Amino acid sequence: MDYDIAIIGLGPAGSTLARLLSSSFKVIALDKKHQTGDEGFHKPCGGLLADDAQKAFVRQNLNLPKSILTDPQIFSVKTFDLQSKLVRNYQRSYVSFDRHKFDLWLKSLIPENVTVLHNTLCKEVRRVIDGYQVTYQDENKVEHNITAQYVVGADGANSVVRRMRYPNHSIRQYVAIQQWFAEKNPHPFYSCIFDNATTNCYAWSISKDGYFIFGGAFAKKEANEHFELLKEKLTQQGFVFGEPLKTEKCLVVYPNRFRDFYTGNENIFLIGEAAGFISASSLEGISYALDSAEILSKILNDRHPKPNKRYYQKTMPLRIKLYSKIIKAKFLTTPLWRKLIMASKIQHINTIK
Repeated sequence: MDYDIAIIGLGPAGSTLARLLSSSFKVIALDKKHQTGDEGFHKPCGGLLADDAQKAFVRQNLNLPKSILTDPQIFSVKTFDLQSKLVRNYQRSYVSFDRHKFDLWLKSLIPENVTVLHNTLCKEVRRVIDGYQVTYQDENKVEHNITAQYVVGADGANSVVRRMRYPNHSIRQYVAIQQWFAEKNPHPFYSCIFDNATTNCYAWSISKDGYFIFGGAFAKKEANEHFELLKEKLTQQGFVFGEPLKTEKCLVVYPNRFRDFYTGNENIFLIGEAAGFISASSLEGISYALDSAEILSKILNDRHPKPNKRYYQKTMPLRIKLYSKIIKAKFLTTPLWRKLIMASKIQHINTIK
């Protein structure tokens, strides 16, 4: 084998694993993002660090640098239910940051003993004697092959590793669309929007560094049309958009069954969103990316004789927690239950007018 471990994808999950693995391993990591500048893939994401992700940073002894934080820091989410026409304010302790800068910062923490290939696309993962052959395309569109004993799929919702090795373990997918606008709203705010006429998931907005960012997750069919329709509806709620400065799109998984969480087998491991580890109620995945990467790093570093079985066992609490999010999502995305919850005003905070 050319390498002990090949990591496909360097989002929060892949970068964390690459950073935490023992230096005794020979590791290669492939990522489709550029490492510098604003070029390449940008994940549509509001860029908020939830409590569980903050706890992972505490465990891993990490502090966020000032350079990736955004202004202002907002501590409430304004929730809109377009079916019932109810609006509520809920306190949240998120840390707001620039998601692209966050991803690049996590990549920068990977130690030099790890071979990192930027702007590189994984094309195939094929079983060979004693391991796997990984075929990838470099920035010049030239294909290369390497072999590794272990392969880790950290390549997100549309994971090549998951699709190629486990085609029967598919997860429902949505299209996440996000647009950036010059900030024209009189007061910066963060919002969560429910509108079953356009999506049975949800949409979001957030003010950052002079920009107003609006996004949502939509069924693949007519995703663009429903995105634009929702924007039209929100103008009637006081949202101010203007001309979009840029548009970002990607697939996002939306687990709705316990078996949607799949961790891999035969020396292939899935972490983060590739494993289905994302909250169905909020689409928050960073905390689960950090947690699953940390769990797998400990198992591999300990040279466990049955690493796949051990990883499955150790991630059981994550899967149970995420299943509770599926149940929560079913309540939040059902108009009647959502109306009852919001009408109760539980945890709602009145604002001074």
